[in-house]
Amino acid sequence: MLELPVIRELVARCLIEDLGRGDTTTDACVPPEAEGRAVVAAREDLVFCGGALVREVFAQLDPRVEVEQLCREGELLTAGKAAVALAGPAQSLLKGERLALNFVQRMSGVATLTRSFVDALTPGSATRITDTRKTTPGLRIVERYAVRCGGGYSHRSDLGAAVLIKDNHVAAAGGITAAVTRSRAAATHATRITCEVDTLEQLREAIEVGVDIVILDNFTDEQIATAVEFTGGLAVIEVSGSVSRERIRDISALGVDVVSIGALTHSARAVDLGLDWTA
Repeated sequence: MLELPVIRELVARCLIEDLGRGDTTTDACVPPEAEGRAVVAAREDLVFCGGALVREVFAQLDPRVEVEQLCREGELLTAGKAAVALAGPAQSLLKGERLALNFVQRMSGVATLTRSFVDALTPGSATRITDTRKTTPGLRIVERYAVRCGGGYSHRSDLGAAVLIKDNHVAAAGGITAAVTRSRAAATHATRITCEVDTLEQLREAIEVGVDIVILDNFTDEQIATAVEFTGGLAVIEVSGSVSRERIRDISALGVDVVSIGALTHSARAVDLGLDWTA
């Protein structure tokens, strides 16, 4: 679920961005007393996400607008199916239209892309598809919510959430052993240590020094298979680095625990949803 205080503040900022100087067109040509009805409908097959943002846009813009969500979050909608019904003052419907659509098009796009990766997993696989911190600044919470609506999982929420040693940490610390040893000394007893590795040699060093999670960065399928066999359950195995949908089935069949995909948030296409006037 999305926390109301967070989306309330986000929507308030976005309304200022779009309506800070009013709506010249709507105020000029639509009578204040006019009423209207509309639906937000899918114009292509998609996974819907973002109903809470639509409700919050119109709650802040004009509480008289009635918002009825017609589908579940994460539900697959075929082209032409309505997701949200709106009724109320016509001026308010028109003023909130673009912002509401921007939210659901973006969030549904992330959810739809995520679902395509999840559906590509080997049937019965326990491999998790996760996002990364490659999110749009200021929109992480809603983009990650969309990933979860698409059947994926979320990685660490921010830099303070976990120890994740990447290649530049290794370089700055003077090696994997040094980086892991220092991290272990500074971490709480409940913190797991994650380390990214670029080679099988680095993997061996990481396992020897006792990491809890290894991230295999840009490994080939053959190298992943070798890494899984070598690790032998001593650490959680995550795969990252430009993983395509075409590779997901093969990678998950190798027995990895997690595949993290930055593209879920940084490259998701906004799907086509439209607001259609019905009265």
